[in-house]
Amino acid sequence: MRRAVLMLAAAIAGIGVFTGGLAWLLTDPKPPAGAGRGERLYYAYCVECHGRDGRGSWRAALFLLRAGNLASPNAAAESDRYLFDIIKHGGSPIGRPGMPAFGYHLNDEDINDVVKYVRALGAQ
Repeated sequence: MRRAVLMLAAAIAGIGVFTGGLAWLLTDPKPPAGAGRGERLYYAYCVECHGRDGRGSWRAALFLLRAGNLASPNAAAESDRYLFDIIKHGGSPIGRPGMPAFGYHLNDEDINDVVKYVRALGAQ
């Protein structure tokens, strides 16, 4: 009886350590202090797939998604209108089905702020 209780306690402790580790690993990154509106929105909606530096995140790779590299010269060559449209309407209309649409979550002003921040990522 005592051995069974010890095994149960060890199993519960093991599960607790495992879930605590996962919670620590999967915690969403927070924007730096003093971040602008576009950067805060980027951290809220984009950082999970595109990563802090815009080059992609391991989280997206877990789901076999290859997020676009927002800091690349190819992204810098895209027009602001293209970036606005892909954020608002998602990638499906233009053949990039992994990019979700954020038009229901963000208004046009918010999307413009995110586009400005994405431009800043390419300059870093």
